[in-house]
Amino acid sequence: MPNITVELLSGRTLDQRREFVAAVTESAIAILNAKRESVRIVFQEIETTDVANGGVLVADA
Repeated sequence: MPNITVELLSGRTLDQRREFVAAVTESAIAILNAKRESVRIVFQEIETTDVANGGVLVADA
C-alpha cells in the first residue's frame, strides 16, 4: 500500500489537486503494481512564511 505524502506551498486549487492525485495514482498503479484503492495521498500545506530558499523566506521573494 503506497502512502504518498506531498508537501506544497498553500494556494493550489482543488482542480490542481484532483489532477495531481489522478496522475500520481496512475503512476503508482503502473510502476508499483499497486491497487487503485490502496494508493493513499496526503497533502501537507506549507505557508510561504514557513519555508526559505537560499536564506530568504518565500514570502519575501
